[in-house]
Amino acid sequence: MVDIFTTPFTDEVARRALVAIVVLSFGSAPIGVFLMLRRMSLMGDAMSHAILPGVAVAFLLSGMNRVMMTIGGLVAGLVVAVLSGLMTRVTEMKEDASLAVFYLVSLALGVILVTSRGSSHELVEILFGDVQKIDAGALYFIAFNTTLTLCALAVIYRPLVMECVDPLFLRVAGQAGALAHLVFLAFVVVSLVSAYIALGTLLAVGMMILPAGIAQFWSRDISRIIPVAIVSAVISGYLGLVLSATAGVPAGPSVVLTAGAIYFLSMVIGPAGGLMHRFAPGRHLEA
Repeated sequence: MVDIFTTPFTDEVARRALVAIVVLSFGSAPIGVFLMLRRMSLMGDAMSHAILPGVAVAFLLSGMNRVMMTIGGLVAGLVVAVLSGLMTRVTEMKEDASLAVFYLVSLALGVILVTSRGSSHELVEILFGDVQKIDAGALYFIAFNTTLTLCALAVIYRPLVMECVDPLFLRVAGQAGALAHLVFLAFVVVSLVSAYIALGTLLAVGMMILPAGIAQFWSRDISRIIPVAIVSAVISGYLGLVLSATAGVPAGPSVVLTAGAIYFLSMVIGPAGGLMHRFAPGRHLEA
């Protein structure tokens, strides 16, 4: 029984994939927590597709060069974030609607660009990733992005928490909220680009949203939600890679599917709003 959980990682490629997922968890899960607390979960999904045209253009210029494709995705994501923000401010369109527009256009454009030159196999790899193909360079890139993300979150942590609690107060008090929001959006893109390397453009947001959702069934305190989200992301990644190795299925979807299974389990047994605690609450103090 123990061999099932250890044998897949005797190979160096599998160990590198595991390290990539663990490092990615430390950057993506906290971003996902703030996305959920600010009711911006769908924005993360939209931004994950917004990087696709940049990845596709880089693919047309340099082939399956992951460094160039990552840079292309980062540029495209930042451009879409800025354009979406501008559209929200200069028109009457809400932010979620403008992101939906860019999401649909970006996804369609990216698929057309990739299929115009590449094969269906390359399209699948771009959309769903292949964590088993992560090399040392990609691993260093993920680690660098994660370090930057954690440092940025440490700096803007207070404004982000205050905006989650009372966004109106921060707008009245000064410009800190707007600056924190822009920095936060930038690092949403950075985290998505890191996740893209391992999970592809369509599944990258899974390492953000699902662990954050899991954590909210285990605590209501944000200082605990973030560590729980990171731990659940690490566990999901580890078990997902084990499932991939034993069942012979793609690693990226396995990781996200495992996170989904943990989410539904947490929804049932989680002490902070789980179904068991909701419909069968503990007994109160009696006289």
